[in-house]
Amino acid sequence: MAGKAEREVRHMLYNNIKQYAGPLDLDSACAVLNVSSDSYRRWLTKAVVPVDMKLRDLLHDIALAFPRYGYRRMTKELARRGCAANHKRVLALMRQDNLLCIKKRFKPTTTNSDHPFPVYPNLARFLHPTGINQLWVADITYVRLLTEFVYLAAVIDVFSRKCIGWGLSRDIDTRLALTALNKALACREGMDLSSLVHHSDQGVQYASHAYVDALLARGIRISMSRKGNPYDNAFAESFMKTLKAEEVDIKEYESFGEAHANIREFIDLVYNGKRLHSSIGYVPPDEFEMGVSLSRTSA
Repeated sequence: MAGKAEREVRHMLYNNIKQYAGPLDLDSACAVLNVSSDSYRRWLTKAVVPVDMKLRDLLHDIALAFPRYGYRRMTKELARRGCAANHKRVLALMRQDNLLCIKKRFKPTTTNSDHPFPVYPNLARFLHPTGINQLWVADITYVRLLTEFVYLAAVIDVFSRKCIGWGLSRDIDTRLALTALNKALACREGMDLSSLVHHSDQGVQYASHAYVDALLARGIRISMSRKGNPYDNAFAESFMKTLKAEEVDIKEYESFGEAHANIREFIDLVYNGKRLHSSIGYVPPDEFEMGVSLSRTSA
């Protein structure tokens, strides 16, 4: 009994060292806790490495048998095989070992330019904004859930690369596009929009009377891409590509609510608040806009 209690205490001390001691102060931590550093290293080799290797081996075995499994199904399969692991750890290991597959499946169409509404010329093609609220770009993409598709609309300020408005819906309609636009307008409440150009594709959502009227009522000029030319809306495409690569494509959303919560966190906290953007000097959009505002105030 005493031997078992002694081993439990020793393992508790080892786990404390593993959690809190970095590689540079390992010997000092062992000395403070009166633990042999050689014994700790032997314990670490025996207790930690085989578990990770076992998990990795199982991940690769399952990936060979089921190459389309995402991290959620992989986590469930691991549990069925007697290897319980947190889904976040499984995702991290799958990402490290390139086991996250790129699924080539049906992709819904998000742009319908076959409509009776007027279209507008491309005003953004040669526009190079020198401040915020000079050029906004808008676009819609799809988000795959386990059993359905939902749709995301976004509005980006090209100067700061900030996503100033977005909306998620099961319906790809004008209401979705207006949700994103209204959030963008609320984000810029009280600001001068007299020089603003709003650019989008020729999709029915953006050409509809409701959307066009919402822009014209605020004196915003309307610009649309040439039909069938995705390069005309490259800034919006770039945002959607980042969203897919860094959030949507590495997740498996089980419900609309889960998708909405994760996308909101990515856009509001990560993309706008933390992610460095090369085109604005390797700072996040929120920080960039704050810097621009402060510099103009001091001037």
